[in-house]
Amino acid sequence: MEKCMREYQENRLEAAKLAGKLILASATTAPRVGGIDEITIHMIEDRDRIEEMAILVDKMSAENDNWDFFRSDAVQIRDSDVVLVVSDRRSGVDPMDSNCNLCGQTLCDWFKNVPKLEARPGLAFTGPFCLLRSMNMAYALNGAVCQARELGIDHAVKMSVGAAALRMGLLPYKSGIALGMLLSVTEKNPFRDLPRQYADYNSATLENRLVGRLFPTFRSIYS
Repeated sequence: MEKCMREYQENRLEAAKLAGKLILASATTAPRVGGIDEITIHMIEDRDRIEEMAILVDKMSAENDNWDFFRSDAVQIRDSDVVLVVSDRRSGVDPMDSNCNLCGQTLCDWFKNVPKLEARPGLAFTGPFCLLRSMNMAYALNGAVCQARELGIDHAVKMSVGAAALRMGLLPYKSGIALGMLLSVTEKNPFRDLPRQYADYNSATLENRLVGRLFPTFRSIYS
């Protein structure tokens, strides 16, 4: 019985990782404004790294009065099998120079001279950003969501994941903005019907994960 359950868990995680790569591919091939590659998509599958992100997002919920929902996001991150982080490496430094007015300004020249926000607690992203270029992230995430639906993979898009990834230095390029996508292959969608007691659930789940990691070691020592 134990062997069968272990094989099931291994196959389930392997399926999640394979789906994550296919979803990453779909996000990569999504259309771009101007047809230029300026989006990076980073895949996180290491359980320890995902746990670190969940802990950080839970802590970040106390930094901003409007970030209370980060507590529920931490629950969802911890229950994810794979995390994708989509970032734009040009929207914060290189406007499209199209004078599209999406940012509320008449000319793109103002963007080159306005001071950037400094990274600090309670601040998710260090804008301003060229909104026209930032749309590329939306297009990439749309491709990712469409692929996840086709594959039948439970998913959720989170701002908190992108903010945490920036703080953790997970992105291959320097960027001031990122969004995350959580993926799960389980019997119940962990991104729906969330428990109301986020803090209690987080603590209990963290303890269960720690016990689950330590049990094989104890068993090998004392068996």
